[in-house]
Amino acid sequence: MTITPEILQQVAQATGAKCVAQTQMIQPLWGGYGELFRAWLQGSEHLSVIVKHIKLPQPKYHPRGWNTDRSHQRKLHSYQVETHWYRGFAGHCPEECPVPQCLYVHEEDGEILLILEDLATLGFSEVRQTASETEVQACLRWLAWFHALHLGVAPAGLWPTGTYWHLATRPDELAALEDPALKAAAQRIDQVLAQCRYQTLVHGDAKLANFCLTPDGTQVAAVDFQYVGGGCGMKDVILFLSSCIPFEQCEARVPALLDGYFAELRQAITALSETGELKLAARMQLTPATLAADVEQAWRPLYAIAWADFQRFVKGWCPDHWKINAYTEQLTRQALNQLDRFEIEPGANSAASTDPNPPMQE
Repeated sequence: MTITPEILQQVAQATGAKCVAQTQMIQPLWGGYGELFRAWLQGSEHLSVIVKHIKLPQPKYHPRGWNTDRSHQRKLHSYQVETHWYRGFAGHCPEECPVPQCLYVHEEDGEILLILEDLATLGFSEVRQTASETEVQACLRWLAWFHALHLGVAPAGLWPTGTYWHLATRPDELAALEDPALKAAAQRIDQVLAQCRYQTLVHGDAKLANFCLTPDGTQVAAVDFQYVGGGCGMKDVILFLSSCIPFEQCEARVPALLDGYFAELRQAITALSETGELKLAARMQLTPATLAADVEQAWRPLYAIAWADFQRFVKGWCPDHWKINAYTEQLTRQALNQLDRFEIEPGANSAASTDPNPPMQE
């Protein structure tokens, strides 16, 4: 893809630079919707910035064949959500769950230009394909603080239900699903997650590739907020683990990693309540410790349920995907066996039929 002189001039003007000295293509956006690139600047307070240039006309090609108007609307809405996230939410994230700050947004004629801080200039220079134990723990710590910060926060302007695989946005994949038991349970799985007492904001695409680490792997920031929205924190946890823990190691490693996540969540809820950044405990007239214990009690049993929810999407989208394996199949069976333990409010509908924004990632 070619970065036009007009775009480079706009980047320079928006950042107060004399000019863009050099660019580096990071990647084309999924499905041909634009490009993500780094721009080095001359004469600006910023050495470099990250530019997301989004062009919204419907492309003619999709790498897995899911080229439909529904797919197009899902992606279009995801970029609108991301723009709203950076404008209205990103600035509130503390140092324990850093995100790039938005420097400039411009929307015109079906295009969005988003200019963000370059996390590499802030020390978050590493993106891993595989992660060490230290790096896995750092990412789970980020998720715990992010989830704690946003407990009870309404996803105004975001996805009412976050994650790119949410049932309401994936009717085509559900129709293609050839697992009868999972297909029959899909709506109830969705209801159980949607009616969990404690909702937060989920990143929605919390895979390892969307975390930028310091060279020593102890600190991390996150990027790519196209699918941020309401939900149970376990959704982010299972997706992250699916992206970095070999499935044959999950049974041995995951219990300790979950314990670590919930330990960080308890610490984050306490600390954020004490600073006033999290007001939920006070609103509920609970101590921070009691709130933290309640959230853990509500979320831990949903680990397998969240896996089954993701499995429903993957098996309908790409039945031979490597994320369908003995571990995920065992967890899905466990979830199906546990569903009757969760009460569903009488007359409650699945979010699949009530979500006002049925438009998410392939």
